[in-house]
Amino acid sequence: MTTRERFIASLNFSKPDKFCFMPGGPRESTLKRWHSEGLPENQDYMEAVCNIIGIEYEKQDASKYISVSFRMNPMFEEKIIEHKDGHYIVQDWMGAIVEISDQYDFTYLRSAKDFVTRKWYKFPVETRKDWEEMKKRYNPDDPIRLPENFDKLAEFNKNRTWIQSLYFAGPFWQLREWCGFEGLCMLMVEDPAFVEEMAVFWKDFVLAVMERFFEKATCDHILISEDMAYKEKSMISPQMARKFLAPCWKAWSERVRRAGCTLIEIDSDGYIGELIPVWIESGVNICSPIEIAAGNDLVEYRKKFGRNMAYRGGVDKRAIAKGGKALQEAMEFIPHLLEDGGCIPSCDHGVPPDISWQNFIEYSRQLAKMTGWL
Repeated sequence: MTTRERFIASLNFSKPDKFCFMPGGPRESTLKRWHSEGLPENQDYMEAVCNIIGIEYEKQDASKYISVSFRMNPMFEEKIIEHKDGHYIVQDWMGAIVEISDQYDFTYLRSAKDFVTRKWYKFPVETRKDWEEMKKRYNPDDPIRLPENFDKLAEFNKNRTWIQSLYFAGPFWQLREWCGFEGLCMLMVEDPAFVEEMAVFWKDFVLAVMERFFEKATCDHILISEDMAYKEKSMISPQMARKFLAPCWKAWSERVRRAGCTLIEIDSDGYIGELIPVWIESGVNICSPIEIAAGNDLVEYRKKFGRNMAYRGGVDKRAIAKGGKALQEAMEFIPHLLEDGGCIPSCDHGVPPDISWQNFIEYSRQLAKMTGWL
């Protein structure tokens, strides 16, 4: 099987030749530790792991991948507002006023390079006037949405062996970036019509960008970033999720299915047990990363939701750090789920720096055995 065929079969309850081997991705601080413990500085960590445990290293050809941008344009000016006591107060590219340690720079606010604690002071949408200005930054016909060589890449796309995905923020994630978490939750109670207006705008914007992509290309998988849960509860009730968010998820799911894409995934940290039924109703059929520390139980979820939901993740990062018996116990669920399919077991979040290089290799070796690579 190709990488693409195996990915699809691993998640749609088919029978792949072997399940995808995706142990998880380290952050910057994790790689720094691993380089001090034996990972060569100039070698990709996955290539090194595969060489050490003795399996084939499958690398996607990123040169033919179609990157689609759903980000605002223009972005806000990044600027330092204040610097004292070892901290910066800055305006980030999304327009939020944020405090971070001065050991970091703006690149840590642009992407998830590492595990960075931050404090928010202000968000860009506080009034209707702010909202009218914000909407101007989301033109679906903006040339930046698709690569300059999109037509050429679309030809390669027709006979691809790699996984073509579309990644974008879900409505809760996006509206939170505009209004802030507390601001958004208060609006849901005090001005629900405003929240619905913003959600509809985001739904239609994403659909319009999708339309441009689907004119000439297809995808295998969409990933909706939607962090919306704490350790034991979701951040908003399932009822509020149905009211404000589900219309977006449903519209996107229906559109990509018409284009032949069958894998619709939502990524949310925290406890997601009470959200999964809403996601299933909305056409979502994969969720990740299934954080075990938050109270998620994949074996229980499979019993409860059956083949209506597939999973990526679920291996307790704390157990990987401990290794040995703790790791074996944390991986006991894997054969049970793989017997039925619909699962790509992986670390249940970004791989943190308390996981040593040797423990990551130990975990990867066990994972390769369980998924059929060894």
